[in-house]
Amino acid sequence: MAHHALRPPSDRSALADPTTAAPRPRSSRVTTALAALAAFAVVLTGGATAAHAEPTVAEIERQIDEDWNELEPIIERHNATRQDLAAKRRQADALAARIAPLQQQVDQAMAKVSALAVRAYKGENVSTINAMLGSESPSEVVVQLELLDRFAQTQQQDVRQVADLRDRLAATKAPLDEMVAQLGRAEAQLAAKKKQINAEIDRLQKLRLRVYGTGGGGPLRPAPCPAGYPGGAAGAAVKFACAQIGKPYVWGAEGPNSYDCSGLMLAAWAKGGVSLPHNAAQQRRATATVGRGELRPGDLVFYYSDLHHVGMYVGGGWVVHASRAGVPVRMKKVDDGPIHSYGRPG
Repeated sequence: MAHHALRPPSDRSALADPTTAAPRPRSSRVTTALAALAAFAVVLTGGATAAHAEPTVAEIERQIDEDWNELEPIIERHNATRQDLAAKRRQADALAARIAPLQQQVDQAMAKVSALAVRAYKGENVSTINAMLGSESPSEVVVQLELLDRFAQTQQQDVRQVADLRDRLAATKAPLDEMVAQLGRAEAQLAAKKKQINAEIDRLQKLRLRVYGTGGGGPLRPAPCPAGYPGGAAGAAVKFACAQIGKPYVWGAEGPNSYDCSGLMLAAWAKGGVSLPHNAAQQRRATATVGRGELRPGDLVFYYSDLHHVGMYVGGGWVVHASRAGVPVRMKKVDDGPIHSYGRPG
């Protein structure tokens, strides 16, 4: 019977560790994400071709874990890129709305200047000067000329002030427009890789089917969930997370019918009135650090050195998490995976 040969572990050096790397501009981080995704595409197309003996269940599970831990950071960076793009577009739209009325004022002021120039070209100013010279006394002419000069200076000053303000806003918007363009290109490239991500997910799911068939590899709720309600916002969050057990994992999803790991945390804590970003590493930065002995239901547990996975502590040594494609939202022991740190939202 034909089967998929296990692929050798790929080079993980392309996945930068955000806990040790120096801060970089967002456009650079987007470029890094794309580079990692491109490197992963090579892995997808460069699998081993030599025949091997039928792998054991343990070998298949180990291969799935290794491959998923390369794919999930790319998915989490994809989530962050989408959030960046949406935020930058909102900022650009707000600036454009501020610039629009100023542009209208400048256009009106310049139209007045143009009208003065047209009248001067037609000789109307000559007639005005002749009328001034025909005044009854020289003092009247002087007063009229002074008034006209002050009026012209005021008009010029008004035009300069409005134009200067418009130019300052336009200068502020220019780099923002460039950032939106960069993020837009990044999202387009990520979208182009979506088929490759999905193809890899399909491959891993086929490996799981070889291990478990259509079964799930253990109960989804092996203990009470939650072990106890903390009340308040945390109580609402943990109750919601437990209610999602059994729903499918879909990368990039934040409910209500499917989730990825950070999407589940976002949706659960939204029920408690707390806003979280859709990215595990950003959720770590947005939450207060707590120690292992301080854990209580609703706290977030972050895994791996690059913070690419997160689950919710529900008490009794268990977490609820959306682990990976092909596996529904379920409970697992808190120590089932390399823990990075713990965070408390709110």
